[in-house]
Amino acid sequence: MLVEDAANPRSRQTERRQERETMQHFTQVIDGIDGSRAELVGYVIDNSPEMDPDRRRPAILIIPGGGYAIGSDRESEPVALQFLAAGYQAFVLKYSCVPSRYPVALLEMTEAMSMIREHADEWHVDAGGGAGLRVSVVASIGFSAGGHLAANLTTVSSDAELRDAGYDPAAVRPDALLLCYPVITSGRFAHRGSFDNLLGDGKDDASLLELLSIEKHVDATMPPVFIWHTITDQAVPVENSLLMIQACRDAGVSIEAHLFPQGGHGLSLATVDTARAGSPGEGDLNNVVPAVQIWPRLAFDWLRRTFDVR
Repeated sequence: MLVEDAANPRSRQTERRQERETMQHFTQVIDGIDGSRAELVGYVIDNSPEMDPDRRRPAILIIPGGGYAIGSDRESEPVALQFLAAGYQAFVLKYSCVPSRYPVALLEMTEAMSMIREHADEWHVDAGGGAGLRVSVVASIGFSAGGHLAANLTTVSSDAELRDAGYDPAAVRPDALLLCYPVITSGRFAHRGSFDNLLGDGKDDASLLELLSIEKHVDATMPPVFIWHTITDQAVPVENSLLMIQACRDAGVSIEAHLFPQGGHGLSLATVDTARAGSPGEGDLNNVVPAVQIWPRLAFDWLRRTFDVR
């Protein structure tokens, strides 16, 4: 029963708003091992007693790109809102970039995955287990260099760093990996700027470059993969995705791939809303590509089929 405070006529309105609260929007700070600070931004759908008060939802951790120099806003909140509308609890990791170097961002993403699973009850995330032995559905999606970071966490090449930092690699890996025009290889088709920013003085260290060339470390422990790229990407060549596809095939990892005939790099949703500042809009194939705009629906369908998400 609601009791109105006569001295405060707004009390009933406040209580009603609290009762009807259906969204959590928050920022959690993650301390980097070099003294930097990352942020985990959450967009969480609360439950309502009018519907299913115990509902748990799949979650997505979004890793924006930016060549390890910045974290792109265009690949952050607009993507989170798409997944939120599709019924996912959405989280954006604003990880440390230059002057931070490897493995700072890797460990920040690791901590973000750990936090999502640790707060599964509070954030209504289906992190698996329970009386019904639910399947965990905590996926990650990475764009460009963010794709490299997300993929790095899913390969055995990151295991030593994770264990040294006190993590169980199997406990912090995502259950599914989505890659959008990702940086994958440190070889012939590398996006050198990303590796230069990630490694700093170690950018020419052959052993580090080998360790961080994702396609060389794919094995059967990698989760299912969804990947897309444009053939005409001039910044991160499509061969990065082709190498990832072949590596998954060789390792027996399930992968769904979509290659689009046109479009520049860093398209995000490929809509006017996510076009770069100054873009003329429609007809600008570096920013707005109607054929590519279908990728979120393809991703949602893939996640539903992969995890039987309703």
